[in-house]
Amino acid sequence: MLRNIIRIDEEKCNGCGLCADACHEGAIGIVEGKAKLLREDYCDGLGNCLPACPTGAITIEKREAPEFNEAAVKESKTKSQEETLPCGCPGNQSKTIRQDGERVCKAPEEPKTGSRLSQWPVQIKLAPVNAPFFNGCNLLIAADCTAYACGDFHTRFMKNRVTLIGCPKLDNADYSEKLSAIIRNNDIKSVTVVRMEVPCCGGIEHAAVTALKNSGKFIPWQVVTVSVDGRILED
Repeated sequence: MLRNIIRIDEEKCNGCGLCADACHEGAIGIVEGKAKLLREDYCDGLGNCLPACPTGAITIEKREAPEFNEAAVKESKTKSQEETLPCGCPGNQSKTIRQDGERVCKAPEEPKTGSRLSQWPVQIKLAPVNAPFFNGCNLLIAADCTAYACGDFHTRFMKNRVTLIGCPKLDNADYSEKLSAIIRNNDIKSVTVVRMEVPCCGGIEHAAVTALKNSGKFIPWQVVTVSVDGRILED
């Protein structure tokens, strides 16, 4: 049938994922760093994703496409809410975690070390822009290698903070648009950026600083650099 449906310009798309967050029907996903219309019959053609796109990569066009399948969308949503990963962790569903200091990942003979993770998900690309745990939080934006290099990372940096992680080199992505939206749309109290000393890790610092500037807010922030042998170079 001839109807309105979205069109995504891959040349303009920066892979930020904001359109996927805004699509309540689940029609859009990020594939190899670019937004894709995964199922035409899941797109209602109303364009809720358009204002979320910072680069203007999404437009509405009228063309031949399958009819919007509202029943299939509802079924997919129900199935997504019921499914969990084998480890018992919810996939992309946002969740606040209340730690009791005894939740650990350890061998039975090792001393207990409490996790300080306060929410899920932690990946920058997966975190919903308007997740409830962002409101009133102190935000930690960390390069994913820092947690492995710094032995007391949970206690020193994650405690009492919401944690977002990423690697600009491996993801081949600019996180600044996603981080800008998170900071702009939530009551963030402070921002701490933790990066490695290697040059490529400067991408995550640049993205965070750019996001702070673009948000239009004046928020206390700091950058901490960790050496490859676990020393704090800047604090």
